[in-house]
Amino acid sequence: MEMEEVPNPILAAMDALQNKSLFDKAPVFAYGGVTEDIEDGAMTFEMLRIEKAETFPELSEGKKVSWTMEYGKITKTIPKPIESTIISMKESIEASKEFLDMLKKAKDKNPSCLVKPKVTAQSKGLPDYKGIFLSQADAQASNKKICIFPAQDGRVYELRKTELGDFIAPKSNIIEFGKATAGLTPALPPIPMDILWTVIGFFRSLMDEHEYEALAHIYWDRENLEYVVHIPKQTVTKNTIHAYLDVDCLAEDRYLHYADIHSHNSMAARFSAQDDADEKATRLYFVVGRLDKFFPDITARISVGGVYQEINPGQVLEVPSYSFPSFWREQLDCQQPHCQWDDLFYKEAHS
Repeated sequence: MEMEEVPNPILAAMDALQNKSLFDKAPVFAYGGVTEDIEDGAMTFEMLRIEKAETFPELSEGKKVSWTMEYGKITKTIPKPIESTIISMKESIEASKEFLDMLKKAKDKNPSCLVKPKVTAQSKGLPDYKGIFLSQADAQASNKKICIFPAQDGRVYELRKTELGDFIAPKSNIIEFGKATAGLTPALPPIPMDILWTVIGFFRSLMDEHEYEALAHIYWDRENLEYVVHIPKQTVTKNTIHAYLDVDCLAEDRYLHYADIHSHNSMAARFSAQDDADEKATRLYFVVGRLDKFFPDITARISVGGVYQEINPGQVLEVPSYSFPSFWREQLDCQQPHCQWDDLFYKEAHS
């Protein structure tokens, strides 16, 4: 019959003395890539959660957070985080035979005591009585009492099913949908300013008595990783451009058609109805106007399958860097307007 090993209290005491520096180490909060010593070990796990919830909002609901203490190869769950203090749990592990035996066998004689929270529940989605559908027919066929669905007119509708009947109306504040921002997130670097000014110089060369318009294509060279300007064959007048896109084309497997840029000579940099009819492809478009001015006007937009969204040209064009002596700013005494008359004077002076 095997005899149960009886722990030697003297050896245990000697081991404890050898590991005094280990036992004095502060426990460590470990979560989300952050490790930080816990200076006040007398706080409970719940108190620590409240403290850290400001940095980690997902820890804000105590019922959805569980705790473990990992000490070397020993891992303990915390059944009562509201009552249990961190130091008492650490000392409880250190006093156990399991921990002392682990230390004898471990290569690391100085492990850290890690205090780890874990989010165990997360509420997502819609409540059971509400649903999002692709059509009104799908919504009405469902068992949901409140249904949200898009329509062909581009609006989103809400259907509420009651004993009185089905009530349907357009919905303006659709909290069930996430926020979205129209625009462009470029995958390519900004178009260099020297390319832009070269194209503008080409457009300016046509500003004689006839003020011809013109079109330029900007391509991304996949091999050389640089932009290339291509001027397609085109018939131009003061108000129109007819480009022949099947002549002199660049190889599509190498060159990516990124942007079209055309001129409006001395007219405003506004896209015309004809531009809307032509610029259907999903890419970037520029119009350059008022070429009679020292600095012309530039308007940029994207086409998303024929739907247009104006963007800030600075999103896709290289922004010039401006430098000046720092002491210039020191010469200014910047003050806020003192009264409504100052505001009025400012508006009139800059209108």
